[in-house]
Order: sequence, then structure tokens, then C-alpha cells
Amino acid sequence: MPFPAGTEPAAVLRRAGLRVTAPRVATLTELQESRHVDVDSLAGQLRVRLGGVSTQAVYDVLRALSDAGLVRRIEPAGSPARYELDRGDNHHHLVCRGCGALVDVPCATGIRPCLETESSDHGFVVDEAEVIYWGLCPNCQNSVPPQQD
Repeated sequence: MPFPAGTEPAAVLRRAGLRVTAPRVATLTELQESRHVDVDSLAGQLRVRLGGVSTQAVYDVLRALSDAGLVRRIEPAGSPARYELDRGDNHHHLVCRGCGALVDVPCATGIRPCLETESSDHGFVVDEAEVIYWGLCPNCQNSVPPQQD
């Protein structure tokens, strides 16, 4: 259930059938302003915004928002989970092996084709595909010393 930028978080929560609470509104607001936020960073931002919130409360809010389809959890191997608004645009992610930077990239094959497997689907009904590309960002490429032969 993606929502357009500028939509009031309280309206989004109501439309999703969720109670409107200060931590939920603040979380949606932060995620509209920041992309790919880990829980510790988000908790720090929410403490500034709300004056105090426990890390467990942040996890609880993120779980409720994820269950409602408002927030997407990204779990690149070797990195903490990150969260972003679920915009329903079927984008994927590119992660730097050096510094852990994470950026959005469009789906290489379009809106729904990546949900169709090339071979047998083993009886699964596929409703989501998650693709993570790995590499080195420009900053990390410039900091890697050339290999000696």
C-alpha cells in the first residue's frame, strides 16, 4: 500500500487500518525524509523528534508498518536490516561491499516480469522478488590500491 510523497502520515495510517500514534507518524515522516534507515539511526532520529522512544518501540512500530504494507525491510548480507517506505515501484538495491552504501535501482526487466521464474516455480505462487546487486561504489573504487603482479 504505497503512498505518494506529501501525503499526511496520519491519513496513511488510517487508510491502512492502523491507530494513529506519535511514534507511527514520526516513523513514517522520517522514512519519507530518509531512505534505507537502520533501526539504531531511526531510533536516534525519533528520540530527537519525540523526546524519547525505546528501541523496542521502534521495532514494534516497524513491524506494524511492515505488516500493513507501508514499510519494506531490506536485509543485505553482513549489514543491519534497513527500512524504507514501500512505494510499490518494484525497485531493487545496489550495495557497496566496501562501505555498505545502499541505493535504489529500477527493476531490470520491468514491473512484474521478475516475478516469473525462468524454470519451475516448484508449486509456489510468487508475489515478490527481491534483488540485491553487489559491487563497489565510486568512493570505494578510488580507495582500493591497484593490485601488484
